Amino acid sequence: MNFEIKEEQGRLDAVLSDLTGVSRSKIQKQIKEKKVTVNGKTATASYIVKPNDEIVIPPFENEREELKPYDLSLDIVFENENLMVINKPSGLVVHPAPGHYQDTLVNALFSKTNLSHQDSFRPGVVHRLDKDTSGLMLIAKNDIAHEKLSEMLKSKEIERHYLAVVDGVIPNETGTIDAPIGRDPKNRLKMKVEKENSKEAITHFKVLKRYTHHTLIECVLETGRTHQIRVHMDYIGYPITNDPLYGHHKKTTHFGQLLHSKSLRFKEPITGEELFFECDPPEEFFQILTSCENKENEV
Repeated sequence: MNFEIKEEQGRLDAVLSDLTGVSRSKIQKQIKEKKVTVNGKTATASYIVKPNDEIVIPPFENEREELKPYDLSLDIVFENENLMVINKPSGLVVHPAPGHYQDTLVNALFSKTNLSHQDSFRPGVVHRLDKDTSGLMLIAKNDIAHEKLSEMLKSKEIERHYLAVVDGVIPNETGTIDAPIGRDPKNRLKMKVEKENSKEAITHFKVLKRYTHHTLIECVLETGRTHQIRVHMDYIGYPITNDPLYGHHKKTTHFGQLLHSKSLRFKEPITGEELFFECDPPEEFFQILTSCENKENEV
């Protein structure tokens, strides 16, 4: 298995475990036996992976199941021969990963359309949304479109706006959070703002409406780090409401964090046509906000 690292950073054993779904102990065994190379040379498990590193590791037998179709109705906002724009529901995992090999968005798309082959584990996925984040995301149907869209994303030519509800009342009308994000060394499931082994991360936000105990905001991503909005809002003291990983309170419902990918603006990668898509958050988004406000007003 060959990997060209684009976004991942951290220890070699941890990064490979994330990418392959294989336990770190099995990865470490392969590294110890010198079966893993980074840029053509053997490396230790503690090697810090960097962007553009090329990693080669032998395939693991029976660790992953074959990608199989998943019968799921999808809200397809737009489709042509090169790409799709999907309105992803909250609760749907985007691509196969440990615990979710057959019930993901990629499995559902696999049975309906062609997907690019840029990443064998995440075919078609140009940018990810977290499992419990709803809204618009881009899917590439061929390798040329995928390559061009990835470059557009990297050069900030794809404009992405998100809606979020946060705990607390933000006094400022607008703000910019410029704080680097890296993997939390104490918890591999989390990201955090830190100086070491991190990458630039910039989030802009503006207040849309203030409630008694919460704030509705719109966020614009200048960069696209894992969990970026969730990490940044927690960092400034206003975590996303109902966030099970970064929130300061227990998750109140099965719905997950109140974060929604509201709009996408970009040029069609082959024709150059300007495209814009927008979608409202699911009904539960504001139902949970109302429920949280009512409960807190009763205290």
